[in-house]
Amino acid sequence: MSTIGTFTIRPLDPLRDAELLHRWVTHPKAAFWMMQDARLQDVEREYMRIAAHEHHHAYLGLHDGEPAFLMEKYDPRHVELVGLYEPEPGDVGMHFLVAPTDRPVHGFTRSVITAVMTELFADPATRRVVVEPDVGNKAVHALNEAVGFVPEREIDKPEKRALLSFCTREQFEAARGVSA
Repeated sequence: MSTIGTFTIRPLDPLRDAELLHRWVTHPKAAFWMMQDARLQDVEREYMRIAAHEHHHAYLGLHDGEPAFLMEKYDPRHVELVGLYEPEPGDVGMHFLVAPTDRPVHGFTRSVITAVMTELFADPATRRVVVEPDVGNKAVHALNEAVGFVPEREIDKPEKRALLSFCTREQFEAARGVSA
């Protein structure tokens, strides 16, 4: 049981949420999100594109009712990883970004990734979560490992060198100490 609070996730509204997202993705702590120089219109356009995409979805994560993180879910057979690995049935790709804060809470980011993974695995069709963070993003590699991700190999994407990693439902439950 987390003492950090309650997490909920709702679909992102690209127009209503664009200003908030713009502050998050252009913050120095979001360097690996690769939108540091984005204008508000760029953020609106990007999330309108995602909203219209059949295989890519964006969500706003709330902590005790307040916006706290961004979650993206995608089908790696059609988005991000096409031709870079052999997808398996039930694979779901994921990105997440925790909002910058002046008052960090110990364990918060780990609680966020746990909430994101719980949400993804709430769909019985999800068998494995796939991530492809920048190889230099050591903080996210440690977080991924903490929730059960196992790195497979480095891959070259158009925008970065990435660490392709996978987490099955069983690996996630084992990392959380949940018996199957």
